[in-house]
Amino acid sequence: MGTDLHAPLGQNRGPGRRRRSIPVGRILGGFCLIAVAGFSLYSALLRDHLQKTQPVETAKKEEAPPPPADAKPAANAQAGLTHVGPQSGANTTRIVTGDGSVVTMFSPSNRDGSGPVLINANQVGQDPRMAATPNDSLLEDSPFGKLPIIGPSGLRPMDQYARPWSGARGTRIAIVVSGLGLSQTGTQRAIEKLPEEITLAFAVSGNSLQRWMQEARRGGHEILIQVPFEPFDYPSNNPGPDTLLTSLSAAKNIDNLHKAMGKITNYTGVMNYLGGRFLANPGAMEPVLRDIGKRGLLFLDDGSSAQSKSGMLAKTLEVPHAFADIQLDGELQQDAILRKLDELERIARRNGSAIGVASAFDESVDAISKWSEEAAMRGIEIVAVSALADDPKHP
Repeated sequence: MGTDLHAPLGQNRGPGRRRRSIPVGRILGGFCLIAVAGFSLYSALLRDHLQKTQPVETAKKEEAPPPPADAKPAANAQAGLTHVGPQSGANTTRIVTGDGSVVTMFSPSNRDGSGPVLINANQVGQDPRMAATPNDSLLEDSPFGKLPIIGPSGLRPMDQYARPWSGARGTRIAIVVSGLGLSQTGTQRAIEKLPEEITLAFAVSGNSLQRWMQEARRGGHEILIQVPFEPFDYPSNNPGPDTLLTSLSAAKNIDNLHKAMGKITNYTGVMNYLGGRFLANPGAMEPVLRDIGKRGLLFLDDGSSAQSKSGMLAKTLEVPHAFADIQLDGELQQDAILRKLDELERIARRNGSAIGVASAFDESVDAISKWSEEAAMRGIEIVAVSALADDPKHP
């Protein structure tokens, strides 16, 4: 019997059954089909589960904070119009879903009454679109009308109604034109012709002051209220009714001050009209300055009295104040006023800033308008008087 033990493997083998190769590709394809089908089934089941799952926990509605203290109806606004502070609150609801995700939903908080709401943002300077509208949280009722006060948040009228400026520490000049309201045509001309950077001071003995105040504020001007103080030659030189006098009690002078303050709104401070004798009397001046300061206003001394004690008293009482460097229209001719303006510029370049005051005469308005157009080309910034006030709160 022969043997094939020593024959090479696979050689001289007779015809037999052929071995089949393993179909690896088909097996892998089958596995892929099974995996895709399984994933599709899992996704469908998971989506159905998510749709049917109810929140396992719902956070309580957060209570909105109580309305701010300064929220109150506007006396001069439309019915239902309410002024509120910027932190009026909102309803917040948080929901935890089945997979642990947190969904937060916000909705307006409930408030009393109906109708629109004005939000009073506590900012320095006023939006020009609202410049002629007083901030009611900065006013209080009195027998003499609405008087300025510091708001519940500490906002002062001199901040709210200040005209914004660049903040640059270059040469700065403030020009105050006073006596507005005394002449209707002169007042209208001054408001229309003077650049908006010029500060306007309204005499309390003038007419239609509230209307002129609104025109001036819409025109971009910062404004002051001009109060009559006793001059040295009183009564032969009488500043007008309700003049503050050294012979009156402090209470009576405060009443007269409040009568003046109640004439208009939206002003940053008080400016004297005449008043050499009153400004030189510390006993008479101290309670008046104290009241001005506690109401969040500045005091501008027009510089007409060399004996004035207003600067010393204002520093002692920490009242924001300013002092005019030059009376611009002592000589009522345009060329003379232009020379005074050039002198004011020299003072400002030497000291960094300066303040000039003038009356609302046609010659003064024309000269100031002409000079102001050229000032920016010489590197001068004309600012409102509040920008140059010595303010103890912002040294």
